[in-house]
Amino acid sequence: MNTPYDSLYLFIGGEWIGTEGRNTAAVVNPATENEIGRVPLATAGDLDHALEVAQRSFDVWRKTVPDQRAKVLKRAADLILERVPHIAAQMTLEEGKPIGEAMDEVTRAAEYFEWFAESARRIDGRVVPSNRPGVLQLVKRQAIGPVAAFTPWNFPAITPARKLSAALAAGCSVILKPGEESPSTALALARALDDAGLPKGVLQVVFGVPDQVSSHLIASSVIRKVTFTGSVPIGRLLSARAAEGVKPITLELGGHGPVLVFADADIRKAAVEGVANRFRGTGQVCISSTRFLIQRGAYERFVEHFVEATNALRIGNGLHPHTQVGPLANPRQLAKMQELVDDAVAKGARVLAGGERLPGQGYFFAPTVLAEVPMDARVMHEEPFGPIAILMPFEGLADGLAEANRLPYGLSAYAFTSNARTAIDVADGLEAGMIGINQYRIVATELPFGGLKESGHGSEGGIEGIEHYLTHKFISQI
Repeated sequence: MNTPYDSLYLFIGGEWIGTEGRNTAAVVNPATENEIGRVPLATAGDLDHALEVAQRSFDVWRKTVPDQRAKVLKRAADLILERVPHIAAQMTLEEGKPIGEAMDEVTRAAEYFEWFAESARRIDGRVVPSNRPGVLQLVKRQAIGPVAAFTPWNFPAITPARKLSAALAAGCSVILKPGEESPSTALALARALDDAGLPKGVLQVVFGVPDQVSSHLIASSVIRKVTFTGSVPIGRLLSARAAEGVKPITLELGGHGPVLVFADADIRKAAVEGVANRFRGTGQVCISSTRFLIQRGAYERFVEHFVEATNALRIGNGLHPHTQVGPLANPRQLAKMQELVDDAVAKGARVLAGGERLPGQGYFFAPTVLAEVPMDARVMHEEPFGPIAILMPFEGLADGLAEANRLPYGLSAYAFTSNARTAIDVADGLEAGMIGINQYRIVATELPFGGLKESGHGSEGGIEGIEHYLTHKFISQI
């Protein structure tokens, strides 16, 4: 498949601004290691312009009636759906994701715009009876103000969509900084919104050196809300910067998802579907299952099914329709995988599948299964964010929960059991914002997406998703 890669721009004030007069960064196809484009990096002047436009357009957009905001978002959703094949191909070129997964992601991104279009119509308030005669007491919910949104490269459609759809539905203007490694996908969403009639300047899309862009935007008095998806260390940094301006921040950070598989579960289902979940997106998925904790009596059966399913995965260029596992997104991820595996093996772990880079072009690392990993191995503490699965036995519920909750992460967790009492107890005991029982598919447009502990705070999606972009104003009137 010979798919051309789109030209790249900044999008500020409704204008598409190219690379002329600006520094650029290479966009590399991770399946071929070939440069496919150059993304323009915003100057300080570009960022100041984006801030000025975001402030000016906020005054217009927040006064736009909810029905009109909803129509723009719904039209954008329709345009995204019409353009799924093109946008998905762009995503696969720049990020490596198998084309089927990319098409599913773009479709689900459109669903967020549809969902929050309806939410725009349901921003209500309340009248509170007063204890004083003749006094009217109102509580209004209004848009918080211009938003700085930061998104990573691994889900370049759905992560921006969650933030943009909710913020725009609330009446906020947005400055979005996506990952520089997968810029075309985010720009395609911006183009759909522009074509749908979003007023010029309500959305800006900028790229640049992440630390410079985030510090410039968050420090500005224009920005009233920050939202970030990415790593825990960067989340801490941006949270501190937001706190300096007393600005609320929503954080969706990393995870190291445990799976508790009890001996009474459907072991083959837990294993085979666990392989699909673990290696989806080449393991570069924050809510992915990483640590498979199997009750002792079922351990050997689970390992057999899991390794067999792992070895059957088809690895290759994401543009090939039969590919199930694509390349890692960049050479940094490739190096990290080898370091984690080598460290685990040096400390006594066994490699049951994979364990090394695949020969030839591209950032391909074999789907890897590790067993008997000692507790002092790095992979037992660090989020792998790549195609590495850890298998380990546990004895009983308390033992399994202790290991599942051991780490400071609390994004996603899973459990498999046929016992209703066990299902209730494990769901209550797991420290995670999202939990799947007897299934791995836990994300839906109508449900909150977010974590606990160092995996962040606040939720996106569901009825909760729009709340972070609204403030409460109390009015007492005689």
